Amino acid sequence: MDVNVVNFKDKFSKIDELHSYKVIAQMNDYHFKIVKAKRDFIWHSHPETDEVFMVIHGNLQIDLKEKTLYLEEGEMVVIPRGVEHKPLCEEECHVMLIEPTGTVNTGNAGGDLTDDRVEWI
Repeated sequence: MDVNVVNFKDKFSKIDELHSYKVIAQMNDYHFKIVKAKRDFIWHSHPETDEVFMVIHGNLQIDLKEKTLYLEEGEMVVIPRGVEHKPLCEEECHVMLIEPTGTVNTGNAGGDLTDDRVEWI
């Protein structure tokens, strides 16, 4: 097994398009995914798993049914399994997600915004 350091700036520089999720590492059965985002996403949940959002650059808003979370660069949140949430990035935001392999971005909602491609960079 080859062990290497992962540099976030380097990995994000390899992403040319918004909303294209890329895997940068794996730990056991968990993927570390990064994405450049700028959109109002859909309401969804992940009934089988918690989901981690880490803001590497920019600001991220996550609406929950009972409140709104505001994350700045260097902050993270764990959304518990089954909790409906809706991410929003008004400006380009660089986010890392930590979730089990095979987890799709739209969770139980599905639809046109589903990105189930797993591309490593």
